[in-house]
Amino acid sequence: MKSVCRQVIVRSLATALIPNRMFPNRSYNATPRFMAKPQKRYVCQACGSVAHRWAGQCADCAEWNTLVEEAGATVTPFQAKHNLQSGGRTMHLVSLDAEVALPERLATGIAELDRALGGGFVEGSATLIGGDPGIGKSTLLLQAAAKMALAGLPVAYVSGEEAADQVRLRARRLGLGSAPVQLAAATSTRDILTTLGQGRPPALLVIDSIQTMHSDLIEGAPGTVSQVRASAQELIRFAKERGTAVVLVGHVTKDGSIAGPRVLEHMVDTVLSFEGERSHQYRILRAIKNRFGGTDEIGVFAMVAEGLAEISNPSALFLTQREEGVTGTVVFPALEGTRPVLVEIQALVVRLASGATPRRAVVGWDSGRLAMILAVLEARCGLSFSTCEVYLNIAGGYRVQDPAADLAVAAALISALSEKPVAADAVAFGEVALSGEVRAVAHGALRLKEAGKLGFERGLVPAAMAGDKGALRLSGFKTLGGFVDFMLGR
Repeated sequence: MKSVCRQVIVRSLATALIPNRMFPNRSYNATPRFMAKPQKRYVCQACGSVAHRWAGQCADCAEWNTLVEEAGATVTPFQAKHNLQSGGRTMHLVSLDAEVALPERLATGIAELDRALGGGFVEGSATLIGGDPGIGKSTLLLQAAAKMALAGLPVAYVSGEEAADQVRLRARRLGLGSAPVQLAAATSTRDILTTLGQGRPPALLVIDSIQTMHSDLIEGAPGTVSQVRASAQELIRFAKERGTAVVLVGHVTKDGSIAGPRVLEHMVDTVLSFEGERSHQYRILRAIKNRFGGTDEIGVFAMVAEGLAEISNPSALFLTQREEGVTGTVVFPALEGTRPVLVEIQALVVRLASGATPRRAVVGWDSGRLAMILAVLEARCGLSFSTCEVYLNIAGGYRVQDPAADLAVAAALISALSEKPVAADAVAFGEVALSGEVRAVAHGALRLKEAGKLGFERGLVPAAMAGDKGALRLSGFKTLGGFVDFMLGR
């Protein structure tokens, strides 16, 4: 009897503990794990604030007996925590066609810097300037700060990499030691903002550099992503609230991009890139991003003993003394923003013995673009470069990114291969398609006008631009094959 009772009990327990063995399709969980509950909302009739429990006094406006229950929809716990459709402040929307006053500009006294900025610094703006070490970023900003201070504007210069005496000695070497610039050597963002927040804010604030700044509210060494982002955010907030033009100096990585978080370039209003080679005397200040002006504007400087000197005519800097009868050289009118710059393109073609692997070397231009031009010359024009080494160089260390340089590069290659020089008084520009078509480019009249100022008399241009009237005699070409025939005298 005991054994029978024991079997019945065991069988009952097994059925209760493992019900799915007998009825696998039956659900035994009658109560769901997460039940949706109606959420109660209490809305203040005086200020509109929302509370999730009733109280006699509103926490926001301190009024009594103003909380009234509103029936809320059935929501899940996730929706209850992440609902952003209520409880915020009402924004003021304006019309798109409303009148907007142009921002006031702060002239720096350096024409090339003002050109890259679009007319000068804007009040309450944030500017980021990057460049290789020793390129001249600190020198340029110190010159701009000193000239603005001599013009009567309050200027502050904070250096986190050099002592105040070092910056003062550099200013004396540049002949700017008498400028009333407020100078400090600090790395704490809190100390800088606390000091500048007292009294009249400066019109210009230079931070050299942002990678040396740190905030005591965030853990980590200066230069880390969190420190750079937090310090830059507080400095930009100060600029917007007090109307100060803030300039941040940024270090660059091996590939030339600004070190630190990429979001730093999105936070600022203007991004400037200071380019150049230490072996060359010139420096190019290029605007990569500008919310208050155009991009791709450049300012050209030359490093001299007294600092950075402006180059008002950069074309004279990149053109070498050309002689008659030199093959493989042609002048190309490049366009940087709204400024035409004449540069010299040099090509050298060396024939190799059969079986040797030819080499392709490019300095100052895209190597993929060179391969395309060589392919079009071989496929569409019947020229052979398969057994030749090709070397292409932009004189002066200048880097060309303009697609209008295709025709000039082709002219240099044809001249080097055939050993027939291009006319010394001629310029060439135009875009070459894979079909061999020579296409028109933008701002052709501006390019020809700049070439005419420097004494050039002929222009090798696309056929669509040959009808333009100007100071130069124009020769138009529809295809690259027709241009080759012209170069070879066919």
